[in-house]
Amino acid sequence: MGSRKTFLIVGGGLVGLATAYRLLERFPQANVTLLEKESAVGAHQSTHNSGVLHAGLYYAPGSAKAKLAVAGIQQMTKFCRAEGIPHEICGKLVVAVTSEELPRLDELLRRGIANGLQGLRKIDATEMRKIEPYVNGIAAVHVPEEGIVDYRQVCDRLAFRVQESGGHIVTGAKATSLERKARGWIVSTTKEEFNGDFLINCAGLQCDLVAKLAGEQRDIHIVPFRGEYYLLKPEAQHLVKNLIYPVPNPQFPFLGVHFTRMIQGGVETGPNAVLAFAREGYQLTNFDTRDMLDTLFFPGLWRFLRKYPAMACTELIQSCSKAHFCRALQRLVPDIRTIDLAPGGAGVRAQAMKPSGDFVDDFYLVIRQDALHVLNAPSPAATASLAIGEYIVNQLSN
Repeated sequence: MGSRKTFLIVGGGLVGLATAYRLLERFPQANVTLLEKESAVGAHQSTHNSGVLHAGLYYAPGSAKAKLAVAGIQQMTKFCRAEGIPHEICGKLVVAVTSEELPRLDELLRRGIANGLQGLRKIDATEMRKIEPYVNGIAAVHVPEEGIVDYRQVCDRLAFRVQESGGHIVTGAKATSLERKARGWIVSTTKEEFNGDFLINCAGLQCDLVAKLAGEQRDIHIVPFRGEYYLLKPEAQHLVKNLIYPVPNPQFPFLGVHFTRMIQGGVETGPNAVLAFAREGYQLTNFDTRDMLDTLFFPGLWRFLRKYPAMACTELIQSCSKAHFCRALQRLVPDIRTIDLAPGGAGVRAQAMKPSGDFVDDFYLVIRQDALHVLNAPSPAATASLAIGEYIVNQLSN
């Protein structure tokens, strides 16, 4: 792959930016052009998240998520230190509220140790409250390596470094057609046409549609789930010191609402997970006919809803009712009151789903002779983005 000189990257989120950065690091003479449909990079998942640096606690040992999260947090913190980007390794508590959750807490501890996390320890309620005085629970795993960061600044610095190294970033360039030629690709965009030897699809919420434009079968389908947040009002922010997470319920595919101190100040709570009516639908009222029909006619969605009807109803109720959202938060921090919550932002997960209705659990890349498609890069992709970029470049170098 070193002989290939022209790379076209579709998608200017963290994974696309990190891939461009790693490509130019490995192949300084390469011609790298990144195409972003929005007016700025990092407009969607990269900056519509909780801003957490994930250390790799949850993921199955040996999975790409586990390996790249562990390597990724090290690479991301190193990058942030070098670039002067605000970040902090503040630690996290994963809290078991009931005795039924203790075996799952022990499994998380086992996974974290197997994944190579350092300093993990299981603590009792007394020690837990020395770290988070207002938390409710009977035991917790303390994860000292987790932290918080400003991903907006990460995106901007990566873009700067890519351009400084000779890469090209073209915004306002939505890919409208991808034509394979004898050698390489012609990518038509809303701005102009671009020619390249190798195509890399890092289009996030649009990745399956971009892959389809490139001639790939849609074996998996991106189903958008909106995650909504509330902010703690200043008078309630003392209730949370750093990061407080629940023990995940294996019966449900989402993590559950949690608490995150933000690097720029304040405390965020959430997110929930509700079906979005648009792939970039950050408000309940956002509706895109094409996106909605595409989702509704996907059989996997209905199989998913049949598997998780109670969860789907609960998440929808929490979306419509601040009181219900608050009750979910009170499970971890009982002193939270509805009046303590102010409207926050929202993000949309690009969740890859199989026709069976099951989620694609791990990162998922499709590699062709002249193209590579990143078709599933959910959390911890932001943390792991530099490691994912490195992994992609390694695939191209083989």
